[in-house]
Amino acid sequence: MQMPPLDPGILARRSQIVAALRAIVPGEGVIDDVEGMRPYECDGLSAYRQMPLVVVLPETVAQVSRILRYCQDEGVKVVPRGAGTSLSGGSMPVGDAILLGMAKFNRVLEIDYANRCARVQPGVTNLGITQAVEREGFYYAPDPSSQIACSIGGNVAENSGGVHCLKYGLTTNNLLGLEIVLMNGEVVRLGGKHLDAEGYDLMGLMTGSEGLLGVVTEVTVRLLRKPATARAVLLGFPTESGAAECVAAIIAAGIIPGGMEMMDKDAVQCAENYVGAGYPLDVEGLLIVELDGPGVEVDYLIERVASLARERGATTIRVSEDEQQRVLFWAGRKAAFPAVGQITPDYMCLDGSVPRARLVEVLGRMREMSKKHRLRVVNVFHAGDGNLHPLILFDANDPDELRRAEEFGADILRLCVEVGGVLTGEHGVGIEKRDLMGVQFTQIDLDQQMRVKCAFDPDHLLNPGKVFPQLRRCAELGRLVVHKGQIPFPDLPRF
Repeated sequence: MQMPPLDPGILARRSQIVAALRAIVPGEGVIDDVEGMRPYECDGLSAYRQMPLVVVLPETVAQVSRILRYCQDEGVKVVPRGAGTSLSGGSMPVGDAILLGMAKFNRVLEIDYANRCARVQPGVTNLGITQAVEREGFYYAPDPSSQIACSIGGNVAENSGGVHCLKYGLTTNNLLGLEIVLMNGEVVRLGGKHLDAEGYDLMGLMTGSEGLLGVVTEVTVRLLRKPATARAVLLGFPTESGAAECVAAIIAAGIIPGGMEMMDKDAVQCAENYVGAGYPLDVEGLLIVELDGPGVEVDYLIERVASLARERGATTIRVSEDEQQRVLFWAGRKAAFPAVGQITPDYMCLDGSVPRARLVEVLGRMREMSKKHRLRVVNVFHAGDGNLHPLILFDANDPDELRRAEEFGADILRLCVEVGGVLTGEHGVGIEKRDLMGVQFTQIDLDQQMRVKCAFDPDHLLNPGKVFPQLRRCAELGRLVVHKGQIPFPDLPRF
């Protein structure tokens, strides 16, 4: 993955930049030694690593504002970072940019049960929100597999989902308000404790913007009451196509499960060895279907789902008997990624979405691609909304295997677009899919997206090298008047 060339002028001024940052964030908030910065050299896309210029860990909004204002005035790039769990390289550091870590913003500021919302800082973990409110019978719905570690600020940046996003939506569907610091240091509040803020949907614009437009310093999220009843059903099929057809049949019947996940044979075996969730090992495809709501409704829907599964050849139908077993069924799915790590030195986790009706075709063509690239692929995905998470197994110590893994992944993502899907569902673009943006979007589309970037960050200092396959100067997009050919920032790197 090619990144923008490093600015020698910035590198030469490193000591001055570090000194200025220490004046803003005193004490241990600035890390500039190599060993201290080592934990920040990559994010969840660990095949690619680069040391940042310096790491700064602010504790207050005022410090974030001063840091960004200083960086804009001095032309210093900034890479915002939450917990560093991004699987698309969205928070991968850049050698001539400061890494702005938000981990110290880790407090729950307010819980408002009357309005069913919570105000939290961006460093609070996804699961931490639910843990703060569960004693009162509430929870926060989006639940990515990394929820024990990923931060809510990172969830906003990537518009994260999770296994229950089919019924309860992605991050954007569960946000009420944001506080954001722009590159010029201005602090902006969007939304609040109410639904559907007036005016332009700037909160929707910021959600999923991958740190390109501003830095989130506060998040207001919607809280939901825990359902009266929730039960999970394991459905095992002798073929992957049977499982995929069952997914389409359940949705076609008008049933919207709380979650509906699919795992192939390899994923099932890995998860079972890792967790011991009671998964059947004699199936090619496994569905986990959760149904929630009033008890009578759940009992009826379980029978409907079981009937649809039998009609499509299900050989295993197992219903959770209590809450402990339901959690155990899900524990296997949520641990699928680390479980696969037991059988391979490395894997590349992809993220693309396809129409449910094309799942069978896509899975079959992925198997063909696996033979072509001579690499195994393990499939775990949010079947209900067609959000695929294929895991390509490889050895990062072998440059040829890494190259083939990249090519394999690119082919899968092109396939997603070909069948009417999109490049990403919930992991963002980052650097992983950056160079494939032209597959889904025309140049006009990309130019319009870049115009939005220019409106918030005209100097292109926020999270450089991510999302856009080619940098475009604001002048090229009609944002600036060029007098006598004198274009501002003529040294802006291209890649």
